[in-house]
Amino acid sequence: MKISWIKSQEDNKNFKFIERLGMEVIKIDSQEKIDNKIKELIEAEKNTIIITQELAGFSEDIIKKYSKNKDIKIIINKN
Repeated sequence: MKISWIKSQEDNKNFKFIERLGMEVIKIDSQEKIDNKIKELIEAEKNTIIITQELAGFSEDIIKKYSKNKDIKIIINKN
């Protein structure tokens, strides 16, 4: 299982624990880029992608597209 975490560059509260463990948390500078980043991660064979609820609102189409795909898991972190 390859996991990726994505949050907004301005977000200073989500995934702090993950970052402290030394795992990479991807920070995007524009919320509109979330779809491109998810596609990029899927192409890199990341099969579990966790995004903040804030970013999920900008990516409804891609989340719906992959919600029925058993090989790709997109999880929305609801803080």
